[in-house]
Amino acid sequence: MPAIALLPDHLINQIAAGEVVERPASALKEMLENSLDAGADDIQVQLQQGGIQLIRVSDNGGGIPVAELPLALARHATSKIRQLEDLEQVGTLGFRGEGLASIASVSRLSLTSRAVGADHAWKVEAQGGELSQPEPAALSAGTVVEVHDLYYNTPARRKFLKTEATEYGHCEDTFKRMALAWPQVAFTLSHNGRVSWRLPRQSSHQRIAAILGEHFLEDGLSVAAENGMLQLSGLVGSPTQSRAGRDAQYFFVNGRFIRDKLVSHALREAYRDVLHHERHPVYALFFQLPPELVDVNVHPQKSEVKFRDSSAVYRLLKSTVQQILAGTVAGSSQPVAEPGFTPMPPMMTTRPAPTPGSGWTAAPRYEQARMPLGVAEAVPNYFAALKPLDDLPQAAPALPAATDAPPLGYALAQLQGIYVLAQNEHGLIVVDMHAAHERILYEKLKSALDQHSVVSQPLLIPASFHATSLEMATASQQSATLSRLGFELAPVSPTHLALRAVPVALQQADSIALTRDVLKDLAEVGSSDVLTARRNELLATMACHGAVRANRHLTLPEMNALLREMEATERSGQCNHGRPTWFQLTLADLDKLFLRGQ
Repeated sequence: MPAIALLPDHLINQIAAGEVVERPASALKEMLENSLDAGADDIQVQLQQGGIQLIRVSDNGGGIPVAELPLALARHATSKIRQLEDLEQVGTLGFRGEGLASIASVSRLSLTSRAVGADHAWKVEAQGGELSQPEPAALSAGTVVEVHDLYYNTPARRKFLKTEATEYGHCEDTFKRMALAWPQVAFTLSHNGRVSWRLPRQSSHQRIAAILGEHFLEDGLSVAAENGMLQLSGLVGSPTQSRAGRDAQYFFVNGRFIRDKLVSHALREAYRDVLHHERHPVYALFFQLPPELVDVNVHPQKSEVKFRDSSAVYRLLKSTVQQILAGTVAGSSQPVAEPGFTPMPPMMTTRPAPTPGSGWTAAPRYEQARMPLGVAEAVPNYFAALKPLDDLPQAAPALPAATDAPPLGYALAQLQGIYVLAQNEHGLIVVDMHAAHERILYEKLKSALDQHSVVSQPLLIPASFHATSLEMATASQQSATLSRLGFELAPVSPTHLALRAVPVALQQADSIALTRDVLKDLAEVGSSDVLTARRNELLATMACHGAVRANRHLTLPEMNALLREMEATERSGQCNHGRPTWFQLTLADLDKLFLRGQ
């Protein structure tokens, strides 16, 4: 066996580069973080061949003194931490002191910098593990880092790089993440001599609009919540803005883009009730907390973190987004205005009296009354076990009124037995009556069950199953929580658990698989949504079967009753499957269709 020997520094750097510099985008991330930590407010990025041939980042930050230039390219040399206590409360993006050293070991790198107050700039170059002596250079301020021929000296690694277009796509994603988190900084990105992005210093909402589009800003729901030292802000997309992939999900912790299982789980659960099957939500969320409450020293690429109190973070994320998505039609979740940001006009405002020639007239106003709204099918027997639900309140015609119009207005007609047409102060409302009624019934069913504690169904013969050590420990530590959820578990051996009771509403489900899912949730996040999710799947099916069907003729009072119920129901903008329940066509939209005023 060969003798144990110390590896040369250059080989150590190349090994580290395998973790830190996965592709050109990884190198770009390290360079951008250094510029931001240096206090730059104007950063320019130039790429050639997707960053494989050249990555050039120039900034107007504080610069590096000439005596420290060689240290900037040395392994484990940094200005950001000095002792263990600093590592436990990192307030900068970079801190490991290995980013530039790793990049320099697998490229031809040059570093030019002019420190504040210096007479001129200085430049050092690194190639093949050799570092040149600092030489005078021309630079007005800040720092310029140029990385040429990435992986030129490790051809095996270079073969793993993808096409120029693919690598540029990854670099662009990194650029957009940094730009989103730092709107107070101007960013410019060019590729092969052509400018792709030019972002001035702007507000956070303006930057979101620039990166994710004006439509996301206009239709997105504003988030602003805090719990003690935890603060959450940003925008989440409505369920109808969902996408097939996760490419528009941005979550930042203290200005750092991260991908975290706990965060993803919390947001996925918040959208569970309103998102269609395999669709993914869109969001740009910014989470702030004291540095000592989060550990960023988890992964070399710094894309993962560990929260000191993960349960508090989970609860804040899930409950905040759930409440926003549950906003009624009245617009309780409209974006909060900030400089440079114009929110959507609220739907509920005082309606001006119609003027001659305006092209529209006041719809009749209806007062609330109690009239039954039937359904096309007989109500299944399983509704009988629930608390009786009130029939939809109906509306009877009264005197016309031109003010205080409700958000969804007043019904005009029914189209093809499927859609309800209504008029509000903004124009025409089109409602899918089955989808809307389905959501109303679903929320009422959930509310009826939530008013009672979960009832357990003892099993005639307990189900015994093999459990992992983690499942055994969770069952013991979370016995009170399991009991509240309707489960009764007891150990029968060091490796087996006996299931003696399950929630009565889910007694037909695979009880052991359900129990394992609950234990997994309890172990990971300290709470379980599995029971709620399974129960809600059942209630959604019940609501779908009980909702008013297509081709069912509704009277005007019934249509108006449906509209009023929608306004009072949480999440009424989408049905249980994530489809929209209504759309607004404004007068401006209609004028465009008929070329009025053109």
